[in-house]
Amino acid sequence: MATTTPVHPVDEVPPVRQLAAFGLQHVLAMYAGAVAVPLIVGGAMKLSPADLAYLITADLLVCGIATLIQCVGFWRFGVRLPIMQGCTFAAVSPMVLIGTTGGGLPAIYGSVIVAGLAIVLLAPVFGKLLRYFPPLVTGTVILIIGISLLPVAGNWAAGGAGAADFGEPKNLALAGFVLAVVLGVQRFAPVFLSRIAVLIGIAVGLAVAVPFGFTDFGGVGDSDWVGISTPFHFGAPTFHASAIISMLIVALVIMTETTGDLIAVGEMTDRRIEPRSLADGLRADGLSTVLGGVFNTFPYTAYAQNVGLVGMSRVRSRWVVAAAGGILVLLGLLPKLGAVVAAIPAPVLGGAGLVMFGTVAASGVRTLAQVDFEDNHNLTVVAVSVAVGVLPVGVPTVYEQFPDWFQTVMNSGISAGCLTAIVLNLLFNHLPARGGSAAPETAGLAGGSGEDAVEKPREEVA
Repeated sequence: MATTTPVHPVDEVPPVRQLAAFGLQHVLAMYAGAVAVPLIVGGAMKLSPADLAYLITADLLVCGIATLIQCVGFWRFGVRLPIMQGCTFAAVSPMVLIGTTGGGLPAIYGSVIVAGLAIVLLAPVFGKLLRYFPPLVTGTVILIIGISLLPVAGNWAAGGAGAADFGEPKNLALAGFVLAVVLGVQRFAPVFLSRIAVLIGIAVGLAVAVPFGFTDFGGVGDSDWVGISTPFHFGAPTFHASAIISMLIVALVIMTETTGDLIAVGEMTDRRIEPRSLADGLRADGLSTVLGGVFNTFPYTAYAQNVGLVGMSRVRSRWVVAAAGGILVLLGLLPKLGAVVAAIPAPVLGGAGLVMFGTVAASGVRTLAQVDFEDNHNLTVVAVSVAVGVLPVGVPTVYEQFPDWFQTVMNSGISAGCLTAIVLNLLFNHLPARGGSAAPETAGLAGGSGEDAVEKPREEVA
């Protein structure tokens, strides 16, 4: 009899109802971050409300397309893992500077297109650097990603950065209630419901928030039903050398951050990242960034927010995240739907974010458990890398007096910590003749397994 080859959990397609629920959960987890970049850049440039709305719908549309490219893939584009794509915050400061002093949105889009092409060309080079990411480095980077995201959840829980009622007890109480719902569902609900604990927590939190006046849906009625982003809506791109140089530095930061995110998801899904797959994932980043410059939005990267959701929900199918990409495309084409999602109050997202982002940090600790810390300098590598990565998170103004290019790299805790871990690992474990940790050439991540695309909880396995 003919035998069928087992399907890896990443490639399995769950039933349609699960695809929709799991996909919506991913969208809600990243929505606030996705729309924040156009809001910040557009606000700094004093764009009209209509132009701001246009930037947001264009961003959601390209977020969806970028996610589909990354998850589904074609030819050598796309890592084919459950990876959500969104606008990178690393580009915010340079884009605000370019937009306000160096040529407006056309200059931003010109530099974004060049940066995207550079990422496509440099992707194979970065792929060859994977040997320098043993568990010592990857575990440290994943830990830093989680720690760097926790202040985001904290700001949401307090009401959202800049909110008039920031830090009021009612906001933290709502966030705590949502967190309790997520944990309760995950612990006591049936299997399927436990895997959409974040979605249920957000839904219950929203149901509680509306009667208590945390939000309203007034903006939904003012939104258009259909909105289509056309290429170069704000004018043909212009190319300025200073703007391009700034964005090329951002491109290196994007590639570093995405490498960490891809390795983290590879660890969680038991599909080891190889040099070729890393290059394919980075190439998808580059293509998405080029599309961003064409369709009036910004550079794209893998979204660390959703890495935690993959680990927490134990849902490993890339088709779930592809479904989330499809939902984002709909939100980009139907602004009224986007306005409904935008009405979710920040404390509700904060309660869910605390457990998701904490899961990322915990995954980093789990990876570091593979590392030998006896009679070597590996503890120093982790300690210094985490310290450097957390520094701009805890003290956001620490590099304010440094040049812009330095701030672009070091203000991102993820890229700063990642670069530090790579350099220290080379210093302590490659350059000396005596041995350190496991050899980077052989130390890797766990290989694949034959489990289902949705992992079985401990209760089922027992």
